[in-house]
Amino acid sequence: MPGQLENIRIFLAVLDSNGFAAAARELGLSRPAVTRAVAELEADLETQLLVRTTRRVAATFAGETYADQVRRVVAEVDRADAALRALSGGAGGTLRLSAPLSFGMRYLPEIAEQFRARWPETALILDLTDGFVDIFGGSCDMALRISGPPSEKSSIWRKIAEVSVMLVASPDFIAQHDIQAPEDLQNCPCLVYSNHAAGDIWALRDPETGSVRPIAVQSQLICNNGETLAALAGRGQGVALMPRFIAREEMDAGRLVHILPGWQPPEVWLTAIYPPYDRLPLPAARLTAIVEDQDWSCLK
Repeated sequence: MPGQLENIRIFLAVLDSNGFAAAARELGLSRPAVTRAVAELEADLETQLLVRTTRRVAATFAGETYADQVRRVVAEVDRADAALRALSGGAGGTLRLSAPLSFGMRYLPEIAEQFRARWPETALILDLTDGFVDIFGGSCDMALRISGPPSEKSSIWRKIAEVSVMLVASPDFIAQHDIQAPEDLQNCPCLVYSNHAAGDIWALRDPETGSVRPIAVQSQLICNNGETLAALAGRGQGVALMPRFIAREEMDAGRLVHILPGWQPPEVWLTAIYPPYDRLPLPAARLTAIVEDQDWSCLK
């Protein structure tokens, strides 16, 4: 989540622009992001800062008083930031983004294009990898990941969208193997994604009881890339558990079909993860707003 100082900047922009939409255009953020930032600031302060009507936005008495006081703080921070940028020689800074390879190849070009069009002064470094990324080790400023809810309590994260994950196999493979229940997966070759946290233990949710059942599968072939696993599954090499957006091309071509559709793995998300910043840097906040504004129905 953006830090309080960034929320203060957004609050002042709304006040100066007399509206959320105008402030969003000025800052290059989405209107929901601007609305959320002001709401978070009001919640932190336990005080209403703005009065919203159908025609305009105005400050409450508390909002006017607060704005007068924080403007000086923001101005001092801006002067300090400018002095530091002058010393480092970087006017726009650098944003390092990590994302999974298959996801990044499909969706990051559009996102990067939008970001560069709005803030060309900020250098954007994209690192596409399916491997583990140490968000605390300084290797990136922001990471997009497809996984369950992050378990690390010190990180900052935001759920972007749900991601459909499914069991797939080729029609020829299905014809040769009788797969009627999850237990049948233990008796046929399976293709395992090596970066899967549980390895060759696939957790599937019972459609009747809702309980999660762990299934130990035969990991006949292991790979660290989803695209390759989809191609192998399409060639009849085994059952694969993968996001729908990776399997879609093979499914559209008739080389893969969805099996055991009632049995689903636990919920998986597209999540934005950040190091434990005191406040989220503006480039990361701007990129997050662009990511949130995308139509992610393609992941379902």
